[in-house]
Amino acid sequence: MTKKILVTGGSGMVGAALQSILPDAIYISSREFDLRNPLDAEAMFATHKPDWVIHLAARVGGVKANSEYVGEFFLDNVLINTNVLEYSRRHNVEKVVSLLSTCVYPDEATYPLTEDQFHNGSPHPSNYGYAHAKRMIEVQSRAYREQYGCNFITAIPNNLFGENDNYDLEDSHVMPAIMHKMLLAKRNKQNMLLWGDGSPLREFTYSADLAKVLLFLLENYDDPAPINVGNTGEHSIKEVVELIANFMDFEGEIQWDTSKPAGQYRKPSDNSKLIELGWDPTDYTDFGEALEKSCKWFTDTYPDLRGAK
Repeated sequence: MTKKILVTGGSGMVGAALQSILPDAIYISSREFDLRNPLDAEAMFATHKPDWVIHLAARVGGVKANSEYVGEFFLDNVLINTNVLEYSRRHNVEKVVSLLSTCVYPDEATYPLTEDQFHNGSPHPSNYGYAHAKRMIEVQSRAYREQYGCNFITAIPNNLFGENDNYDLEDSHVMPAIMHKMLLAKRNKQNMLLWGDGSPLREFTYSADLAKVLLFLLENYDDPAPINVGNTGEHSIKEVVELIANFMDFEGEIQWDTSKPAGQYRKPSDNSKLIELGWDPTDYTDFGEALEKSCKWFTDTYPDLRGAK
């Protein structure tokens, strides 16, 4: 590409996936610039002067972290998003694609989730702080487009997984948390205890596939409406756990603590808008193949990875 591209959250899982297909972009981590701080956001744009921005930076976590730190998740994400979009505007960035999440959709919705249902009610109470902060990216992007003519777009993936995730046991998403707990249980010859009953259904998208989708959107999508970009097809958490156990050769007993919350039961999404735009659904990696790659990377790299120590 001839454009100068800056990626916020560049040291995260999706940022790492982008680096393999977009090596010349500028990848920003929170160690360089704290994007909650407007002075840091201003400095980042003044230093790098990008043409396009892929906005991935966020404070993220699973059900436990979202429930315990709901205020912090809201505040940190609102500050990050507000500053990135505001200073993109001030520095005349030509295009910004911001990553949202299917958690922005209302708890009570018609399935599959379509983009026109975005604001039709409150999100699930388990992560409403984070969800509302993510909703505000869409509102700010649309408002800036209307007032200033900014070409700011928003993309909605579903549950992401892949290499270079955050594996912190207290502050990670479901997939990396399961991998980490399982590895420790295997090494200590223990059984494994997980929250809920394993029944909730989720769609999962491999981080390497999302990286390709983001580049596709930069080149092909300019509409104000958000667009679903995740791979469809639901898998129960129980199924995911059993697959990971198989890939990691875990032979202990898997137990479920039904006194703990399991999160929203299901939230299937509709990616037909992306496919109509020209994305080939066969370009998504097979779920089992991608999960096996992710498990192998985790076990081969442990403990030299994020959240393992």
